[in-house]
Amino acid sequence: MAISDEAQISTSGGAGGFFTTSNPEDRRVAPETVNGRKKFKVVYVVLESQYQSSMTVACKRINAVQDNVCVESVGYLLEELRNPETLQAFKKDVETANIFIGSLIFVQELAEKVVEVVSPLRDQLDAVLIFPSMPDVMRLNKVGTFTMAQMGQSQSVIGEFMKKKRQENGASFEGSMLKLLRTLPKVLKFLPSDKAKDARSFMLSFQYWLGGSPENLESLLLMMANTYVYEDENQIKAEEIAEPVLLPDIGVWHPLAPKVFEDSTEYNQWYDKEHAPSLGIDPATAPTVGVILQKSHINTKDECHYTSLIQELEARGSG
Repeated sequence: MAISDEAQISTSGGAGGFFTTSNPEDRRVAPETVNGRKKFKVVYVVLESQYQSSMTVACKRINAVQDNVCVESVGYLLEELRNPETLQAFKKDVETANIFIGSLIFVQELAEKVVEVVSPLRDQLDAVLIFPSMPDVMRLNKVGTFTMAQMGQSQSVIGEFMKKKRQENGASFEGSMLKLLRTLPKVLKFLPSDKAKDARSFMLSFQYWLGGSPENLESLLLMMANTYVYEDENQIKAEEIAEPVLLPDIGVWHPLAPKVFEDSTEYNQWYDKEHAPSLGIDPATAPTVGVILQKSHINTKDECHYTSLIQELEARGSG
């Protein structure tokens, strides 16, 4: 198994078990100059390292282009929390944070550590965003008046949706909740902002997170800061917060293509009529190599290894 330097895992004897040797300080982003701007702080815990690079680019862009706000951010890989010193650093960061974000926290012992740290500080945080994780971690969510508990209330728009899904599938509350998040694009249209503003903000946040690109995460942070850190202060212009851009769940990707294609027919049309002729490749005779990869690598633009491979193949005359 090949492991990147950033997420390198080493073995330690004793009760510590596995913990990462990577350093969260290497991922900390802070504005070089504040210049009278209001600064907010984001702390996040993720399973994989792809979101680290995407979040870093997003925060650096905010610090470079925003006139009224700037951001400090620091990210932790979930496995790093096995290290007692890193866990203490994580706690100190959360104590001074405005926004906490967690995603894919499904390891029981590590989920308990996250809950132990975040739960006592939840009320003082301006917002807590937890994307698919264990139920106890999901219950930390706080977006204005919206909490996970409201997702089970029959009088809410989301509650009605979940009730229907439980009746259809016999699913538990937690199962319905996760199904709701996975079917987010279909559900969002049932949440008019005048009736469920905070719930809609949570759903919209999850769309940004699913998008995963630096542009999507930049908009996520700007939206949360504008709505929950600096309420009604209009620190950020609404037109600067772009709508989420999502990729298809299954598609065909090429690093030089203008988009991710939803099917092979659409991809082949682009490849045969545009890409191959521009490189002098004969698509009828050139071999084609397909590589299966996770959507998250494309979302976060962490596809450099695949890009290098494809470019090398093309240099040798392959498609």
